[in-house]
Amino acid sequence: MFSKTNDQTLPVNALQTSSGFSKSVLAADLAITGEVISSSAIEVLGKIDGKITAKSLTVGVEGRVKGSISADNVDLRGTFDGTIATQSLSLRASCAVQAEVRYTTLSIESGALVEGQFKVNKA
Repeated sequence: MFSKTNDQTLPVNALQTSSGFSKSVLAADLAITGEVISSSAIEVLGKIDGKITAKSLTVGVEGRVKGSISADNVDLRGTFDGTIATQSLSLRASCAVQAEVRYTTLSIESGALVEGQFKVNKA
């Protein structure tokens, strides 16, 4: 009835990051209010109202986040309103950002809508 298997392969829908950990994808039909924590990567395609802590965060074009982000790498393509603490921040042409940001490196593409305070992390 039950059997033990040695198949260690990942499911077809599991996504691998360069660090070998899976990336959590929060789908477009998902809305979360609260705190989201991951020790690897998160991709937001839906809506989050709250706090996100992760190794790496991508907010997709259709993604919307309101609250705070703490991640080593942040790639914003969608809408964000709140505070960001990061080492590396990329603001893509499709993003709309209203934020208070602390960063080490910053990249802003032409066309990004950006408003807020930006402060460089001191070494």
